[in-house]
Formats: sequence, structure tokens, C-alpha cells
Amino acid sequence: MRIYTRTGDKGQTSIIGGRVEKDDIRVEAYGTVDEVNCFVGQAMAELDPTLFKDILEDLEKIQHELFDCGGDLANVTKSRPMKLTKEAITYLEKRIDEFIQQAPTLERFILPGGTKAAASIHIARTVTRRAERLVVSLIKVDPSVSEVSLQYLNRLSDYFFALGRIINYRMNVRDVEYVRSAKVFREGKRKEDK
Repeated sequence: MRIYTRTGDKGQTSIIGGRVEKDDIRVEAYGTVDEVNCFVGQAMAELDPTLFKDILEDLEKIQHELFDCGGDLANVTKSRPMKLTKEAITYLEKRIDEFIQQAPTLERFILPGGTKAAASIHIARTVTRRAERLVVSLIKVDPSVSEVSLQYLNRLSDYFFALGRIINYRMNVRDVEYVRSAKVFREGKRKEDK
């Protein structure tokens, strides 16, 4: 199998249903989704499978969804159905709620970091936010772009924030609060805090 085609040597690339310049906002959007996927893979390589079996399962599921998201963003045919569904968003929300219940109560912003895996997840979180911004720009150019991709990326960045905290918590590494942060989180009292 040959992986080079030489078809992009003049600065264009194929998308589903056409060709565009490689710096097209659509290519920027799905290329950034691909970056997110790579940081997820890096975090997975840094996680102990005995301690993080559930999270590794989540992250593999998310890697498939990120491929779906990238494919949906690259699709201009309008006849091919989108792969990413609202069920993926619902699942992320469920897991975020579970993580919030498990982690120590948080009132202030935290510094990204802690364990290597948590640091990789925080990078994935910020790249996800960039992908989300690019999808907003893409929707302005092409309003037919599925809003499920935008909603998914929004929720995924929240998931990564909560996940970074859970990774540190399970490894007994304390999150470091940003010292000049006001109290910005108003979490409900957890059972053990009542």
C-alpha cells in the first residue's frame, strides 16, 4: 500500500465530495480534531490499565467519535449521513456528572498539569476548544455543517477538564488552584460534603 499520492503537492486536498485548498477553514477544523485525537492517544499510553480501565474504554470510544466528527466536518456531499450522534454527547454528560461526584470539591480555576496523563488531557482539552472555535467559523461559511459536531466538541472539552481532575485524584496528585482566581465553580454539595 502506498500512503503518498502526490495529489496534494499543489496545496489542495480531497474532502468527501470535492477538493479544497489545504488552508481552507474546513481542513483546519477537521485537522484540529485529528490533533485532539493524537493527544488522547498520548494520554492513553500514559495511563495504567489496571487503575484506569474505565477511562481507557472511554478514551478509545472518544477516539472513534473524533474520527466520526472529522469525517462529518469533511463531508460536503449532503447525501451521506453524518456519523456523530447526540447519544455521544449524552454519554459525555453522564460521565462528567460521575467525575464531578468522585473528585474533590472545586471552587477555583486550576493549573493544567499534575500527572503526565492529566497534562496530556489538558492539552487535548485546549486543542478541543480550538477545534470548537474553528467549527464555529466553518458554520458561518457553511451553515449546513452539523451542529452535533459543535455540541460534541463543547462537551468533550468539559469532559477532558473533569477527566484531568479524576486522573490526578486517582493517582493521589493534588490539583493546584490558580492563586488569584475568584470562586468560579458553584458545585452542588456532594454526599460526603453534607
